[in-house]
Amino acid sequence: MGVRSVRLALGLLTGLAATQSFAQEQAMQRVEVTGSAIKRINVEGALPIQTLSQEVIAKTGATNVAELIQTLPAMQGFTISAVAAGSNSGGRVSASIHDIGESYTLVLLNGRRLAPQGSGSAVNLQAIPMSAVERVEILTDGASALYGSDAIAGVINFVLKRNQQGGDIEANYSTPTSNRAGDSKYVAASYGFGDLDTQGFNVLLSYRHDDQSQVRSTDRDFAKTAYLPFEYGGKNYIYDRTSSATIPANVTVTFNDPKVASAAFSPYLRKNGNCPELNFASLTNTAAIQNCSFDFVTQVEIVPENKRDSLFLKGSLKVADNVTLFSDVAYSRFDLTARIASNTAPFTIATNSAMFTQYVDPYLTPAQRAAGIKSVAGNYRTYDWGTRDSQTITESKHAVVGADIDVANWSVNTALTWSQNAIDERYVGGYAKNAEFRKMLADRSFDPFAPIGAQSAATQELIKNSIFHGSIREASTTLKAVDLRASRELFAMAGGAAAVALGADYREYRYDQVPHATSSDIYNFNTSPAYDMKRDNMGAFTEFRAPLTKQIELNAALRYDKISAIDDAIQGRKFGSDQSKSTYKLSARYQPTQQLLFRGSYGTGFKAPSMLDIAQPLVNAGFTAGNFDCPIADANLCRPGKTQYNVVSSGNENLKPETSKQFTIGTRWEPSARLSMGLDLWDVKIRDAVSAVSEQQAFADPVKFRDLFTTYTEPSTGNTYWAFRSSSVNIGRTHNRGIDWDITARQRLGFGNLTATLNGTYTLKSDYTRPGTSNDWTNSMNYFGINNAVTFKNIVRLLTTLDTGKLSNSIVVNYRNGYTDAAADVRDVAANATVKNFRMEVPSFTTFDWQARFKYNEAITVRAGIKNLFDREPPLSLRNSSGHQVGFDPRYADPLGRQFYLTGNYKF
Repeated sequence: MGVRSVRLALGLLTGLAATQSFAQEQAMQRVEVTGSAIKRINVEGALPIQTLSQEVIAKTGATNVAELIQTLPAMQGFTISAVAAGSNSGGRVSASIHDIGESYTLVLLNGRRLAPQGSGSAVNLQAIPMSAVERVEILTDGASALYGSDAIAGVINFVLKRNQQGGDIEANYSTPTSNRAGDSKYVAASYGFGDLDTQGFNVLLSYRHDDQSQVRSTDRDFAKTAYLPFEYGGKNYIYDRTSSATIPANVTVTFNDPKVASAAFSPYLRKNGNCPELNFASLTNTAAIQNCSFDFVTQVEIVPENKRDSLFLKGSLKVADNVTLFSDVAYSRFDLTARIASNTAPFTIATNSAMFTQYVDPYLTPAQRAAGIKSVAGNYRTYDWGTRDSQTITESKHAVVGADIDVANWSVNTALTWSQNAIDERYVGGYAKNAEFRKMLADRSFDPFAPIGAQSAATQELIKNSIFHGSIREASTTLKAVDLRASRELFAMAGGAAAVALGADYREYRYDQVPHATSSDIYNFNTSPAYDMKRDNMGAFTEFRAPLTKQIELNAALRYDKISAIDDAIQGRKFGSDQSKSTYKLSARYQPTQQLLFRGSYGTGFKAPSMLDIAQPLVNAGFTAGNFDCPIADANLCRPGKTQYNVVSSGNENLKPETSKQFTIGTRWEPSARLSMGLDLWDVKIRDAVSAVSEQQAFADPVKFRDLFTTYTEPSTGNTYWAFRSSSVNIGRTHNRGIDWDITARQRLGFGNLTATLNGTYTLKSDYTRPGTSNDWTNSMNYFGINNAVTFKNIVRLLTTLDTGKLSNSIVVNYRNGYTDAAADVRDVAANATVKNFRMEVPSFTTFDWQARFKYNEAITVRAGIKNLFDREPPLSLRNSSGHQVGFDPRYADPLGRQFYLTGNYKF
């Protein structure tokens, strides 16, 4: 960014939140605002902060923090809970401002960090106690100069209730209208006593319990199959994501003579001429490959079942006129069970066995027999064992003890923080025990070539007794921190008093994972690796505010951070090196009239890669999401046909820290009390951004990405095949730019007040260099890019409320533009031919929500509403990433459909 742009950024200033009024009267009380350590009268400063009040939150109909945050127009690129089906995320959900990324978005609770989930910096929003939230402040501008690493995209600060007196009970029930699968409910209660101002103390206790029921893929027509016929452009196609791990099993035969290609076939298909129920003849079959393929989606969940209990305790005690002690204690337990298709279970078939004689030998040609048989394997789906059920219990614990002190004209705030996010992952169904499964194969207690439902009652009893139940790993991330902030006024200036803030903080992060020994009892399972990684961060900052005139205010902040190398107790050495960096931020506000405001900022950022990005050893990471041809021709390492390959992942000790430069420029105009408008241009450039080559990108050009292919030996068969190695790299550069805008209009009518707020984010750039390059740019703007994601150019939300006293009605309209879908191989039905790299246009997605609020009296309030009023289904998408769901992209459209909800609140 050139000097001219810097000057422009310093001379202007971006707008306030969409729902705030510029002329709103504020209490003359100095407060600390997100994005600044200087306490000031709570008026608009030099940074764009969006504030969501309790009433605005209630009008959205959101029942949890993730639902509230992830539907805001400024949010893109976050993790959703649906990916828990088929991953070990445990239902983790995150926030990502402006699609810059969840690891660049800092999440705070009452102004302080929470422990992330995993070895990075992304916080699990499931840990936030929703019913204790008083308001949410969202700084949509980088704040690394104040908060340090991980605040490049911005900051979300959940401010919890303070100084509450009396009680509050609330209950909610929500249910889809077309199919009750997916109903949810919660009950919450809070009670506060003591008045900090008059009695010198206040205690607040809040508790909430949530229940969400599961939604199976078969509960929704748009999600029920992996064998997906569809019509597009007047032609009929078939999209096939079915799996070669089947019931009955498929067979793969390799030969000693490398000139003879491997054979792959379904004995059932060869014998009967068709495939059995829940299976299809694979569309990738050839003369040499005659497989059935299993419709695994029939067993998949699209919304996992979960329960949450959250508890929050806050205490404040004024021990002197100038000293107030405080403590925050938050605890949540999130219990999620995700179910996916029955496990894959490859097994070896001996050439001298009865199984070989019955199911393999009759379908080999004389030439194949003459070539000499090297190995025979079956690819089986353990359907009779049931779905793979993974229960993850996530416990989040957070405790802060601190003090607010006014001494010698300084306002001092200091605290100790201890925070932990811990998970216990358990397998509670569908996984076969190793010894029992091998014994049943050896003595033929069950037949892997029998169709569904053909096993005898005795076999079914053996299967029931061979299902593994137990914990497979426990992992936790622990944060220990101490911080000190102090601010004061310095001297008088034409526009008011100049002020300064000083601060320092120390944080220690520890990531720990302990695999359970019993997990080695699971058939075809790789035990989770053990981790014990630790590193610390030390930082110091200063901030200065100078109100030059009544119209012009300048601000400057400077920070220094030092992040240590990673101390890995398991591998017995340090990884990486100490990293340090100074960052700064300059901002300004100019208010020429009471109705018009300009403001802007320019700053730099610094971020160290996560601990696993640097120090993770090579570990198994499951399978590719898509089916691929063999990446590198090798008869000994290729799997026959087009199929899934194993994925392994590892760290990269050569990763460099990421650095950023960003600016905001904007204005806010309120010509009258009835109308206010804001416009904010934001721009973020990141160098040495950490990312990874996607499986689609690597398999499309295996020559270029040869170093990302390694070998993997199946624990069940001992066979070795190619595998894709996922490893983080400094992708090069990213450049994101866009506009946040809002318009609020108010009209007083004879029977009530009408308020309408239209706000949105219009993205101008979503550019990034291809992994490993610094100048080969690409993007995901309205296009499913090589990062397996879409950046939406236009996301808009309209909130309209008619308030007629005790009764108010609100309509919310959510809009997201269409995009070009992921490339996929599909079958042209009329031509009976495969169309490679087929891309279609996914239409825009608009939903309408309605809510009525009836305030019976000051104590009782009832809300009733309908989300997705017109029952809009997610649009068809052929993406093959980010989850086991097929036919739609759960990241961009809610699969629950139309939902009715009822909420009652009683205050006492």
